Amino acid sequence: MHGADFPVWTLLSFPALVLAIAVFPIVIPHIWEKRAVQIAVVALCTLPVVLYELTGGHTAQLVEGAKGYLAFVITLGALFTTAGGIQLKGDIEATPRNNVLFLLCGALFASFIGTTGASMLLIRPLLKTNQQRDHRAHLVPFFILIVANAGGLLLPLGDPPLLVGYIMGVPFFWTLHLFPIWLLYVASLLSAFYVADERSYARETRTALAEDRRALEPLSLRGRRNLLFLVAIVPAALLPEGIREVSLLGIAVLSFVTTSKSVHSANAFGFGPIIEVAIIFCGLFLCLGPIEVTLSKAAPHFPVQAAWQLFWGSGLLSSVLDNAPTYTAFAALARGLAHHSTELVAGIDPLKLAAISAGSVVMGATTYIGNGPNLMVKAVAERERYRMPSFGRYFVFAFSTMLPAHLIVSAALWWFER
Repeated sequence: MHGADFPVWTLLSFPALVLAIAVFPIVIPHIWEKRAVQIAVVALCTLPVVLYELTGGHTAQLVEGAKGYLAFVITLGALFTTAGGIQLKGDIEATPRNNVLFLLCGALFASFIGTTGASMLLIRPLLKTNQQRDHRAHLVPFFILIVANAGGLLLPLGDPPLLVGYIMGVPFFWTLHLFPIWLLYVASLLSAFYVADERSYARETRTALAEDRRALEPLSLRGRRNLLFLVAIVPAALLPEGIREVSLLGIAVLSFVTTSKSVHSANAFGFGPIIEVAIIFCGLFLCLGPIEVTLSKAAPHFPVQAAWQLFWGSGLLSSVLDNAPTYTAFAALARGLAHHSTELVAGIDPLKLAAISAGSVVMGATTYIGNGPNLMVKAVAERERYRMPSFGRYFVFAFSTMLPAHLIVSAALWWFER
């Protein structure tokens, strides 16, 4: 069960670090936000594994982990920097139709500029548009479901789990096969939102609606050159290894130095979030070798075998842990189940890969801690004095709202795998 001579203790660092990422920001937020504490936790979990791999003849896993880490962080950093240089200003009429269009645009943008980029671009103008309304409690929770999560299902740039998959060998455009699942979630969630928003809009007072109309301001875009940089990220991500990273780093630097300080200030842009990602994922990628090898070898002995089980397993864990490492672990598990398959994608049966991809991305919306943009959107909304549901109430809302789509995906996976 150890696989490739990896002792059991080397398998503990990865889950320990994942648990630390999930628990510490909630239990000790003021301590965890200190960079020295983050570095210390990552070093404590990672260094023993790194030393073992260096001295035990497993340098190949370490090199692969380091290369994957650099590609992941640089790509994510390029998306973060260029999206942070775009500001959407304005205040349109807060009708259900306009709100649906906001969310639909966010779902489309999310796959190209990332769920974080789309969320940060659209959440402030959406909140400003609806600030005169009294009945708006449903607005941000639906935004998290659609824009911060489900919308990022189409391309590796959309969500960290899919980016990890691309770095691990999944073809860049393979995720377009997930379009039916993307359409199912986006369409069903937008329909549910429209019904909820119509009911809420009907309860608004004439005074609130009159104030909303008086505050109208045409939408305008600042930092337009960053749209070109965002477009350039897609072909840059397709370049050979090494050239890809240099090109993406160049795009990020050009974006930052050519963007007006006023745009960055209006977006509250700073490198804090991406630095935290860089610190944490350094540990995750370097601890990955023993987990990948062992899970792949032990896969036939696990009770999780079918695609629908992988969908729920990866999804439920992504609800309470970071969805990128969850995807990685289940991808390793699925790779070990591929012995009798003829057509594989990065060593994984395509149906199982679709199940893990969908579960990791969409179920990351189930709790505030399932995906990074969830907490970021929540923080922006609370700063703008939008009342957000408690952790428990949000979980009930998110799980029950997405459940019909979850069940349809589960049934489809079971049917196609029969």
